[in-house]
Amino acid sequence: MCGIIGILGTQPVAPLLLEGLKRLEYRGYDSAGMATLVDGRIDRRRAEGKLARLEAVLAGDPLGGIVGIGHTRWATHGMPNEANAHPHATSRVALVHNGIIENFAELRDELRALGHAFESETDTEAVAHLVSHHLESGLSPEQAVAATLKRLHGAFAFAMVFAGHHDLMIGARRGSALAVGYGDGEMFLGSDALALAPLTRRISYLEEGDWVVIRRTGAEVFDAEDRPVRRAVRETAVSGAFIGKGNHPHFMHKEIFEQPGVMGDTLQSLMNPATRSIHLPDLPFALADVPKVTIVACGTSFYAGLVAKYWIERVARVPVEIDIASEFRYRAADMPEGGVALFISQSGETIDTLAALRYARQQAQKILAIVNVPESTMAREADAVLQTVAGPEIGVASTKAFTTQLMVLAAFALALARAKGRLDDAGEAELALALADLPAAAAVVLAAEPALIAVAGHVAKARDVLYLGRGTAYPIAMEGALKLKELSYIHAEGYAAGEMKHGPIALIDDAVPIVVVAPPDDLFEKTASNIQESLARGGRVIMLSDAAGIARFDGRLEAAFEMPAIHPFAAPVLYALPVQLLAYHVAVLKGTDVDQPRNLAKSVVVE
Repeated sequence: MCGIIGILGTQPVAPLLLEGLKRLEYRGYDSAGMATLVDGRIDRRRAEGKLARLEAVLAGDPLGGIVGIGHTRWATHGMPNEANAHPHATSRVALVHNGIIENFAELRDELRALGHAFESETDTEAVAHLVSHHLESGLSPEQAVAATLKRLHGAFAFAMVFAGHHDLMIGARRGSALAVGYGDGEMFLGSDALALAPLTRRISYLEEGDWVVIRRTGAEVFDAEDRPVRRAVRETAVSGAFIGKGNHPHFMHKEIFEQPGVMGDTLQSLMNPATRSIHLPDLPFALADVPKVTIVACGTSFYAGLVAKYWIERVARVPVEIDIASEFRYRAADMPEGGVALFISQSGETIDTLAALRYARQQAQKILAIVNVPESTMAREADAVLQTVAGPEIGVASTKAFTTQLMVLAAFALALARAKGRLDDAGEAELALALADLPAAAAVVLAAEPALIAVAGHVAKARDVLYLGRGTAYPIAMEGALKLKELSYIHAEGYAAGEMKHGPIALIDDAVPIVVVAPPDDLFEKTASNIQESLARGGRVIMLSDAAGIARFDGRLEAAFEMPAIHPFAAPVLYALPVQLLAYHVAVLKGTDVDQPRNLAKSVVVE
């Protein structure tokens, strides 16, 4: 995750950009930079490391100008060095970027053939050169950006300035948030209201697919089809800027819609898009020597681990044991020499998981932590950390933390499989590409939110709900049931679909909705048989599947939600989104406290 800020100002802009970057440093601190317009030309300062390094550079070599953009980076594509630091620029345009450009390699090759020279390893530089190419072809900055956005695949937020244009800044978003700030003869762009809080209290949030042309007199917003649109401008309290909801009614809703961006951010921290290969941080043990993986977690993180069990055992052929943290150490299990114990936690402070980690340490295991807070206790006590790049999650019910955990676990499974010789280059590239497709597919799911609102009406009046799935869809069914319980207080249970005949089928009647998570994988036919069994007994089936899967039961389903096509390996990540949104909208219909469900806390720090 990266932080961006842009200022179209009336006074020297570098100090203001630096202050904004300090407020955004929680989003990234591997490198930072800024670009301004000085006498019509683009001037830049960049530095590897934390903002203090950039501050020192600016002290020794000040940057003038009253128009500028700034960026604080979490190193994803490309090493954290000055060459890869943002802003990226040509002689005509400078831009900063938060997100992932999935087709950058294709664009880069095309632009190199046209004579463009690249200086960095990043995907972002391809965007700068593409905009510059359109400018060189005679297009205006607005036309050049519009043409460029239509070529990009992935999730992004941009801020751009143009040589010779002192009253112009352009921003755009797809999957990653971007806020517009309104001042007195000044205008601003920022990743969130926190960056803009000292500059203005008047904020507008771009919606999915929007791009904006900013001048000192105001902003013109266009949607993905280049049609002019209006976006509400709101007053925001400076003290509350850090945890603002933006245009969303609840934090949970905002965080659900941040998922395309944070999925891409997390994957970019672990994958080289050019080679479609996974690169984990340096580990103090050899993956090739791992005899067994033990996964320990609580709640939603446990379900992420259960998906990983399927991935690791199927792709890497390494045995996996998984347990709930609060139960694990009480079994006093012997653990194999050289084994890896993998602990999953959003906060890194969950007391049961920490206690389990310490037990595994006593058993001489290699400790690997997946957390969202790199300074947490769990991260400090682990031998190695794989960080989720989810950003702050305020809603108690985990959403983006869960899907970013899945992204990390999928990358770990591929790295382990490669180390064990279970995947060749082509196999790794195929599965890594499936993960790279997720941000764009997630945006498609979220764009279909109105259809899930309609589905929620079929569930909101129920007292009991069943969720069914097979393979990696089984943990997603359990996660869906958990979310519904957490948010709406409706009793729900997630089952392996094949277990229906072993008891749960007795619960089927016309008062119990059955939500079936049915991606088109190699287990779909068996899941379809379980749906037939439910329908034969008068079951109210709600199906989550692709168009072909839904068509199999045309006219017999109570409701359905059509999912975009996705590789089966990546399906559990994508299918997490509709179960989150379904639970959210059922809770809204019931009038419960979505962000702070009764009796629940964000981080459990007592046993």
